[in-house]
This record gives sequence, C-alpha cells and structure tokens, in this order.
Amino acid sequence: MKHYDELSTVTDRLVIRPVRRQDYDAFVAGYRACLPPQNRFDEGGFDTSFMTKEWFETLLARRRAEAEADFSYLFHLFDRADGRALGYCDITAYARDDLQFAHIGYTIHNPYWGRGYATECARALVGLGFGQLDFHRLEAYINLDNPASKRVVQKAGFEFECVRRGFVLEDGVWTDNEIWFINRE
Repeated sequence: MKHYDELSTVTDRLVIRPVRRQDYDAFVAGYRACLPPQNRFDEGGFDTSFMTKEWFETLLARRRAEAEADFSYLFHLFDRADGRALGYCDITAYARDDLQFAHIGYTIHNPYWGRGYATECARALVGLGFGQLDFHRLEAYINLDNPASKRVVQKAGFEFECVRRGFVLEDGVWTDNEIWFINRE
C-alpha cells in the first residue's frame, strides 16, 4: 500500500489527493466561496477565521496520523484545470483481516453542485479504495431523505443493500440510513 501522501487519482475534471501545505490558500478559498447552507446536509459557508496556517499544519498532521493508523484517508478535490478546491471526500476503514471493508463519504462545496463532481468523486473513491488501499468492499451510508446522494452512489455502481435502523446519531437523534455497497470484482 502507498504512503498517504502518495495516494491520489486524477479523473477527467478532478485531482483527488491529500491536502498539502502548499494548498493552504486554495483550501481556505474553497470554504470561503461557499454559499449559505442549501439543505440540511450542507454545512454551507461559515467563518473561516480559525483556519490559520498553524491550524492547517495541525490538521495536516492529524490526517497523516489517521491514515498511517489505517483508520481514515481524507482527500480533497481540486479542479484539474485551475486548482480550485471543490470539496473533500474520505475512505474510513472499518475492518481489515478477513473483511477488508470501508465507508466512503463525499462533500462538494455548494457553489459546484449539479455538475457531476460528486459522481466523478465517488467513482474515483472506488478506484482508490480497491486499487490503492486494497479493500474488498466499500459502503456508503445515506439518509433516507437524501435522493441526490442516492443518485450519486447508483451512478458510481453501488447497489442498495438495506436500511439500518437507528444507525447514525444526528443532532442527538439516532437516524435510519440506507446502506449502499460495492464489492471488488
């Protein structure tokens, strides 16, 4: 398996890789470009004044440590043409040994919604998860009332498996989630 800083993939329009020290300005600009929240799943724009260079260095170190522990691999999405930060995504390992499965997640900054970036990202995560991180199974957990995210995973080749009742704690309430999966061929 590659070292965290070497993990990356390039799609038609995206570069997906760990954020680097030299990405600081693009990273912060990506969050500053966000509009107010567009729905309950969107963090929207927020005060980025806490995102100092020192804070960013700590973030980079934490992400590197999580990846080196084979816990979570967080990546950022950059526009291949101009380097703008478009969002972020992750692969979180849940089991290795005889199971080899992980969870994927993706967030596109809201000014870039509706352009197919989430689907392109989800497909790329499948390649990263199977090809570079050697997982056998990837899962996506989706709120029952999030049709946009369901379309993303369907287009990326995931299959609906089940609804897990009371699966995710959100705002103090245990919510049901649909479980979508894809296995390596």
